[in-house]
Amino acid sequence: MVQERTLPQFQAPAAQISAEEGLMLYEDMVLGRFFEDKCAEMYYRGKMFGFVHLYNGQEAVSTGVIKALRHDDYVCSTYRDHVHALSAGVPAQNVMAELFGKETGCSRGRGGSMHLFSSEHNLLGGFAFIGEGIPVALGAAFQSRYRRDALGQADADQVTACFFGDGTTNNGQFFECLNMAALWNLPILFVVENNKWAIGMAHERATSQPEIYRKASVFGMPGVEVDGMDVLAVRTAAQTAIARARAGEGPTLIECLTYRFRGHSLADPDELRSKVEKETWLARDPIKRFEVYLLENNLVDEDTLRGIRDRVQTLIDDALTFAEESPEPSPDDLYKYIFAES
Repeated sequence: MVQERTLPQFQAPAAQISAEEGLMLYEDMVLGRFFEDKCAEMYYRGKMFGFVHLYNGQEAVSTGVIKALRHDDYVCSTYRDHVHALSAGVPAQNVMAELFGKETGCSRGRGGSMHLFSSEHNLLGGFAFIGEGIPVALGAAFQSRYRRDALGQADADQVTACFFGDGTTNNGQFFECLNMAALWNLPILFVVENNKWAIGMAHERATSQPEIYRKASVFGMPGVEVDGMDVLAVRTAAQTAIARARAGEGPTLIECLTYRFRGHSLADPDELRSKVEKETWLARDPIKRFEVYLLENNLVDEDTLRGIRDRVQTLIDDALTFAEESPEPSPDDLYKYIFAES
């Protein structure tokens, strides 16, 4: 019988950041949290339809990894993709409009919650089926190396960050793509958002090796376990992996131990997880922890943080107005975007 994995006692990160960096990271996490809270409100008011999977509690992973990337790097997401899109720079207006199925959405209203995409921001997509995005991310990493090594393009040093959950690591695409990435020495970060639950299946009950980062050793690549509720810990691990990838040293598997504060989707009554488990992780709220860090290290004051929260709330309100007032896709364009236009 597999023993349940205990919660590691992580140490505070050694990373030192400037006030400017701290405010950037804080604002990005608050943006993700406020955006998802507004999505929950709109869903329960009947303004959004279909499956909507929220990211509350996991903000340190998205911010810690994506904000360590360059703007020309690539991000590949899952069906829990709203906050990844926001961290990658997709405007909140266009993400919200997509969730409303509007023409002004980042996928022109054709994708909805689980299929956000933006070529402008190198967001390779959200994917409804687990594991779907990993081969896509692998392809993006392959073309970076091919353009640099085979075509001699010196500026083709882009790195790809591929996000997926703990449940995905029992699927074939995960193993096949890690093998290929190691064989071809590709510039890619495999980022596991281990929130302990794959829909209603506890992680420890579904895998013979619950410590996912250890699986990297099979493929001869570094595997790192990190506190996914600590944005600085995630950022430090990501920066190291990105530097390796950009220097031609190959892939890294980063397991971020995190937790989703809501059910699997907004349609999930969330009755399987214990109250004690939820409260334990709620006490590790990544945004509140980072607030404490910023204040205790005298990087900002409370008024500055409050100002950021107020500004983000205004941004979310404006995004909602934009989405509600945007036009629906025209029936005449039913077949548009299916084929590439010459």
